Amino acid sequence: MPQSQPPEPLSAHELRSVALFAGVTDADLEALARSLVLVTPTTGDILFREGEVAREMFVVLEGEIEILKSSRSGTDARVAMLGPGDWFGEMSILDVQPRSATVRALAPSRLVRLSSQDLDSLYRRDLRSYSLVVLNLARELSRRLRVADGIIADFVANFLDGYLARRGGSPR
Repeated sequence: MPQSQPPEPLSAHELRSVALFAGVTDADLEALARSLVLVTPTTGDILFREGEVAREMFVVLEGEIEILKSSRSGTDARVAMLGPGDWFGEMSILDVQPRSATVRALAPSRLVRLSSQDLDSLYRRDLRSYSLVVLNLARELSRRLRVADGIIADFVANFLDGYLARRGGSPR
């Protein structure tokens, strides 16, 4: 498992540069910077595996991360690559389902771990800042869903066009 305490402490300035924390007050960013755990995986480290239970997400401050999804045949397919400013694992904060993918570090990285307890503390400290973080999460999930919808639509259209061409029909 990756180290949990790198030599360089987390700063409110670093959090301010991440869209997840857009609009959060300076006081709340300072409190988060003091309380959140830093994780420093090295190349090849698995941060978590598909199917595991968890209630935490991660924000990438430095490095490169890949998201792998297992197919029905058991083959891992890369579905995303993430870098500084991106985050992952947020679904475990919002629902009570097992992890939907495996996450591996592609390079030495510096990550912030944000648990459901951390969000609960923010909720109790400042409802406005909490609401902004949750809204920022929702915006990113919506953006990802739009991208996935486009990929699915293109795949279905290409498959249908190929199928109709083989059957002698005309594509749309």
